[in-house]
Amino acid sequence: MKAIVKLYDRVAGTLERKGNSVSFQYSADYVDKRLPRLSLSLPVREQPYVSENGLPAFFSGLCSEGWLRKTQCLEQDIHPNDEFTLLINNGQDLAGAVTIEPMVKDKASMSKASPPTSE
Repeated sequence: MKAIVKLYDRVAGTLERKGNSVSFQYSADYVDKRLPRLSLSLPVREQPYVSENGLPAFFSGLCSEGWLRKTQCLEQDIHPNDEFTLLINNGQDLAGAVTIEPMVKDKASMSKASPPTSE
């Protein structure tokens, strides 16, 4: 699964999950124009940031918590530990300047996803 990450409505890069691994990569255009980083933990660079066990910390921090998380998981049929699906299904309604949009428009294909397994 892939998602487009935007900062102030400008494409900053892509977030992608393959198995338990999640990577974020700034777009070449974003890097070339030396645009602002998303976070102190994600300086702009050409190489992808890879997290082997779920979302990188910055993106995990964007996920809902508490009653809102429970409601979103229940309403959207998302496993509570599946932060990636939770984030991309709800990433257009985040606090702040960052938005995350699924590259696959069929959200039904993103629900009922099995949670990533941890080792």
